[in-house]
Amino acid sequence: MRIVIKIGSNVLTREDGTLDITQVSSLVDQVVELRQAGAEVIVVSSGAVASGRSELPLDAPLDSVEQRQLFSAVGQVKLIGLYYDLFRERGYRVGQVLTTKDHFLTPREYDNQRSCMDVMLRNGVIPIVNENDTVCVTELMFTDNDELSGLIARMMNADVLILLTNVAGIYDGPPEAPGSHILRHLHSSDEVSSVVQQTHSSHGRGGMDSKLHTALQVAAYGIRVCIAAGRQPHILSDLMHHPDRVVYTEVTP
Repeated sequence: MRIVIKIGSNVLTREDGTLDITQVSSLVDQVVELRQAGAEVIVVSSGAVASGRSELPLDAPLDSVEQRQLFSAVGQVKLIGLYYDLFRERGYRVGQVLTTKDHFLTPREYDNQRSCMDVMLRNGVIPIVNENDTVCVTELMFTDNDELSGLIARMMNADVLILLTNVAGIYDGPPEAPGSHILRHLHSSDEVSSVVQQTHSSHGRGGMDSKLHTALQVAAYGIRVCIAAGRQPHILSDLMHHPDRVVYTEVTP
């Protein structure tokens, strides 16, 4: 079983945008449980920009590109260091993979990236993947880490893609609105984009429309996709072993 887990910024941060170390530790524990059960796991983690923003107050105004480059440069070090320490305490090693859209556009770059993660997995190293925000600006950027995780899932022939977000899944209306219901099961051929709200999370670039677009595309390649609230206790373990215990949206081929 090969699983790609995308962790959104809102799952890793508090309301004020600072990194929630307790939450990160909980997710690391759950990834370790999956590894101990025999699964190969690739983590696509947001949170670098949020980590840098909380670490580095600005003395002078910067434009949006400069802020993103500065915060991600500082925050990526903090984020990967935290993952390294937490996984090491549990007896597992991680490696950092920073990527850009260009790495998916040419066969040589694509194969090099896949080979890198293949050799990591064969040697028991958990890849921690993120967009290289220090150099990815404007047209070089992925839409968000939902898109990136979908590309990684297809590249690495994953069995399952899990998108952890701040809501329980795809709803037929605004999640906070009375009368909105979660769509528990979707098929890759379903046409449901009209019911998804064009909204974005407070600390990330993605929205439910992005997650649905990624899920439908990935499921069309034969990969099961789960969209779930990342702050539900034991969410990863339940999705894999006790799906009846958790509310989420599943998209199947």
